[in-house]
Amino acid sequence: MYNGCNRWQVITRLHLVLSATIFWISCFSVVGTGLAASAAEMPEIQQRGYLTVAVKDNLRPLGFKDAKGNLQGLEIDLAQRLAVDLVGKATAKVKFKPVANRDRLSIVLDKKVDFAIARVTATSSRARIVNFSVPYYLDSTVLVTKDASIQQLSDLAKRKIAVLNNSSTIAKVRYYVQNAELVGVDSYDEAREEIESNAAVAFAADASVLSGWVQQYPQYRLLPTKLSTEPLSVVMPKGLKYDELRRNVDQAIARYLEEGWLQQRSLYWGLP
Repeated sequence: MYNGCNRWQVITRLHLVLSATIFWISCFSVVGTGLAASAAEMPEIQQRGYLTVAVKDNLRPLGFKDAKGNLQGLEIDLAQRLAVDLVGKATAKVKFKPVANRDRLSIVLDKKVDFAIARVTATSSRARIVNFSVPYYLDSTVLVTKDASIQQLSDLAKRKIAVLNNSSTIAKVRYYVQNAELVGVDSYDEAREEIESNAAVAFAADASVLSGWVQQYPQYRLLPTKLSTEPLSVVMPKGLKYDELRRNVDQAIARYLEEGWLQQRSLYWGLP
């Protein structure tokens, strides 16, 4: 009887040692490879005193680098103000992580940032895997042109309009300008080349991006008609432990809208 108990004690101890060893090896591997998750709950955010936020660094006027390499734009302003309000300190900082379009959701899913403010449109399909805040800006599909004769959509009848290949913009342009000829392009630069070479007279895309285009190329202007409205929202991880973070972000954005701060910053950055 004594020997049986002794064997069970030895087995139990070996199991505990093995489990602890595996745990520490796993922790070391994650930290050592730089893959440690940095998404945090509200108490941890407030204790450490900063936010980690995924942003765009090449998308004027939402998030871009100025001549000195500093990040600027509406979404940068929003991240910095959220840091102050969520952390509760005027000295709160933001650790920005520039992200490509294809990684805007995955970096949140992988818990590598607290959240993303990177021109993400809130959709029902995306809402199945991440949480969205209330919208901080209502983006829209608009057209840009440098042709002075084009003042409204009807002026584009039987004219050539550039659109990004495989984009949702195609259906919107077909609906509103049914007799226009669409010219597919793979990038914004290619769209401008098409207009400059007179292969197209206008380009249809997101107002938040085209407003930056107009700032960079003043000979262009946006047509006033909006073909759609898309809410841009902060992207946060799903899970009950992040509910407090989501509520605080929602309350803060609602307050910024009520106070007019977000509208003022949008105008400052030249957003329609």
